Amino acid sequence: MNIRFPKAAAAALPLGLACATQAGAQGIDEAVNTVFANSTGWFVNFIFSSFPGTSFPWIVGWLVIAATIFTVYFGLIQFRAFGHALALVRGDYSDPNDAGEVSHFQALATALSGTVGLGNIAGVAVAVGIGGPGATFWMILAGLLGMASKFTECTLGVKYRNEYEDGHVSGGPMYYMTKGFAERGLGGGKILAVIFAIFCILGSLGGGNMFQSNQAHAQLANVLGDYPGWITGLVFAVIVFIVIVGGIKSIARVTERVVPFMGILYVTTALIIILVNYDQIGTAFGQIFRGAFTWDGAVGGATGALIQGFRRAAFSNEAGVGSAAIAHSAVKTNEPITEGFVSLLEPFIDTVVICTMTALVIIITGQLVTDPETGMFVLNEAGTAIETLSGNSGVALTSAAFSETFGWFRYILAVAVILFAFSTMLSWSYYGLKAWTFLFGEGQTKEIVFKVIFCLFTWIGAAASLGPVIDFSDAMIFAMAVVNIIALYCLMPIVKREMQSYLARLKSGEIKKFR
Repeated sequence: MNIRFPKAAAAALPLGLACATQAGAQGIDEAVNTVFANSTGWFVNFIFSSFPGTSFPWIVGWLVIAATIFTVYFGLIQFRAFGHALALVRGDYSDPNDAGEVSHFQALATALSGTVGLGNIAGVAVAVGIGGPGATFWMILAGLLGMASKFTECTLGVKYRNEYEDGHVSGGPMYYMTKGFAERGLGGGKILAVIFAIFCILGSLGGGNMFQSNQAHAQLANVLGDYPGWITGLVFAVIVFIVIVGGIKSIARVTERVVPFMGILYVTTALIIILVNYDQIGTAFGQIFRGAFTWDGAVGGATGALIQGFRRAAFSNEAGVGSAAIAHSAVKTNEPITEGFVSLLEPFIDTVVICTMTALVIIITGQLVTDPETGMFVLNEAGTAIETLSGNSGVALTSAAFSETFGWFRYILAVAVILFAFSTMLSWSYYGLKAWTFLFGEGQTKEIVFKVIFCLFTWIGAAASLGPVIDFSDAMIFAMAVVNIIALYCLMPIVKREMQSYLARLKSGEIKKFR
């Protein structure tokens, strides 16, 4: 989006801002885009490049292979501990005197707010549109595997966190890379931690912030009519600052209300659409399984479905990226493994539930048809206009699917997009802050500096169209996974020891419920 200032608004702004006319803003956008594209394009291309001779991004393979290894190594822990994880979230085993800042439920809500976002709406649409209905099956499988990755990293996040005298804590990959590597006598932990922290800061400002405010403005403009993006950015920046200035406790208080509300709102709306079209449910699941295992469909059938399904799941739930470990580290517990159990619920809620709902609505409402010339799935609007699906039309496809049953459902979708974007910004502000304080030290002044910078980028993101900048910062988020998973491989024996000890004590009755 370009910055557009009406004359009245421009007159009220300081001279420097008033001079930023639409043409000037476009010039700035183009200049920044050119610089970033030329200087960082190689890095973006590397992160999202594919295995030779395939269209499968190597970073997705890196995440899925790790998730598979952790699933086997920990003996299908995501299924064995699912019930206990729910009990922990309910607070059955919570001791209010344990060290930490937030409850298990608040930690889960904060981490979920960072992963449940626009990828669940637009990204799933692109995956199903390109890979066909069969992509849904592989998306679910990748989500189930990713639960083991979250379990591993969040256990380590709590185990090696820093606890301070005033009660606040700092944790995440930066800390288990330094402390965990030192405990095992491994070198290179501090170097990995610094690299991870840099990636995390850049990712939080871009993919976790600018992109969110940019897309939120696009949805608002679509519903309310075109208006300057800086207005949306300013409103978001002020609201976000009010919340994040209070730290993780303030963020957790907001996310524990926003996340359940937006999740229930979105899932309920999707369920209504599915139930209204109940006669298509069997057909939809038939398309999902047939597309997952046969060569019928888009881009090579099963191969295309697998690639798109795994890709969307990996990009949506962030299992293995390490970001969620930062939020979960703030939990009140003296048993690190308990938060590992709680965290494995994230990919299940994000991918298995919410992403699947999006896919089912798209399939059941018949928004996709096969182009007879290319054999690829295309967007079929009102049964007439056919548009090849792309990343930019992902939201359009989901919006069309939601509007098919009840036209006004698109407004509910718009509300969901705004809430998803807002909650994601809150979580990523905390991730970036903890990476910032790891590099520059703790202190209220240093924290305020980062929070002001973060909110400034919120404003810029809604007002500007800095494509390569956002592409670069998005690549930063997945670069975090490269460093993080190396650390997880080195430290997973520690997690296994923690797991075996806790489960043995739970079975013997040594660990008891508090309510």
